Amino acid sequence: MTYQELEEYISKKMKMSHVYQPVMIMTLLEHRGTCHQADIAQAILSNDISQIDYYTSTTNKMVGQVLRKNGVVQKEGKTYALNGFDSFSELQVQKLKQLCQQRLIEFMESRGDSVWSHRKKSSGYISGTDKYEVLKRAKFHCELCGISAQDKALEVDHIIPRSCCGSDDLTNLQALCYSCNSMKQNKDDTDFRKVRESYDHRELGCLFCEIPQDRIIASNNLGYVIRDGFPVTDGHTLIIPKRHAMTYFDLGQAEINSLNQLLHQRKEALQADDSSITGFNIGMNCGEDAGQTIFHCHIHLIPRRKGDVEKPKGGVRHTIPGKGAY
Repeated sequence: MTYQELEEYISKKMKMSHVYQPVMIMTLLEHRGTCHQADIAQAILSNDISQIDYYTSTTNKMVGQVLRKNGVVQKEGKTYALNGFDSFSELQVQKLKQLCQQRLIEFMESRGDSVWSHRKKSSGYISGTDKYEVLKRAKFHCELCGISAQDKALEVDHIIPRSCCGSDDLTNLQALCYSCNSMKQNKDDTDFRKVRESYDHRELGCLFCEIPQDRIIASNNLGYVIRDGFPVTDGHTLIIPKRHAMTYFDLGQAEINSLNQLLHQRKEALQADDSSITGFNIGMNCGEDAGQTIFHCHIHLIPRRKGDVEKPKGGVRHTIPGKGAY
């Protein structure tokens, strides 16, 4: 690439969704055109405000507090000062730095990679394709605090950790910002063994807990799909959690992910088989006063076609007679 071509790319053609491209090019220029990937990563890190915010919080809430409590440092405003530094000779400064470096080496040798386990996205490999699907499903926002990927780096988290036999299936993955992911791992005291066991709960005598296998047309780890026994339109489908949960509001995030996955798959399958489908109603009856008759959560996926009713405007608002038109 010529100077003119690179100049034109940077000034006119480079489409930026983040700071990464110019930082990488600058780093390569500063290293005479070639450098190790770790050097590029370090440069990106130094320009990532979200990471700086994270470690600023760590400095103030963790290490800064400990060192202040022990009289090692003091803080004025946003500035830290090492107590007694002005009395140290240059030789003493170098010796203290060597001591710190030695403590770091000893610590790393004793702990290994586990030192940084709280900052890792997972304890094993998740493909780039799966990571992208999780982030896309979350609309590139943290699924706990809602912050955008543009404002804070997102990580792919196991809802049920691998250490508790959580799977790498997409239904067990969620997008969390690095702060929420770190807090979840450090502070969440949920007994995930009980969560896992709860997925096997079935209610004796419940129609959907005892559904015949020959009625199931699709399934995944936590949910399944059947055709409605009393369809209101051709293709009317029910998406149902395997665990006995009375309403949608009793579902866990992994179950919601599973049912959403089946919902999308069934919608695509229906439209592929029937080109007359031009819309859908998606609905749930939660509670007896809302019309629920089978007290096991189920989602109605109802295909709609042009002209199937005289006045479709209002859709689910027609649940209450006379309230559909507005």
